[in-house]
Amino acid sequence: MTTYHKSMDIRWSDLDPNFHVRHSVYYDFGAFCRVSLFEQIGLTSLLMQQMEIGPILFREEAVFRRELRLGDRLYLDLQVTKARKDFSRWTIRHQLIKNEDILAATITVDGAWINTRERKLTTPPPQVAVLFQDIPRSADFAWHGL
Repeated sequence: MTTYHKSMDIRWSDLDPNFHVRHSVYYDFGAFCRVSLFEQIGLTSLLMQQMEIGPILFREEAVFRRELRLGDRLYLDLQVTKARKDFSRWTIRHQLIKNEDILAATITVDGAWINTRERKLTTPPPQVAVLFQDIPRSADFAWHGL
């Protein structure tokens, strides 16, 4: 897969008293996009439950560029910007694009995997690295020791 885009609807409940999207909703949009992609590539919640792993975030950062308002057409993209070879650690960047061509925000997350039974960081089974190969990579993608 070379690109991944997810269309999003802006709901009345996403707005703050200034009638633009609340800052925390941007993070919800990013999480929804990531989980949707995981499901699409076969890394389903059921599979993660069977493998006793789950994704966790060490850092989540948004850089806000333009307001999002009710009625804006919005889509997010998703790209891996860096990762370990076993995909035990990874960085994903989202761009939130409104009305076809306006960059509204960039969200960057640094993530890893937790063993859901032991509650400790873990290296996922090799199957996860195989599935992660299908996630689009940024032009500046790099393998890292993170």
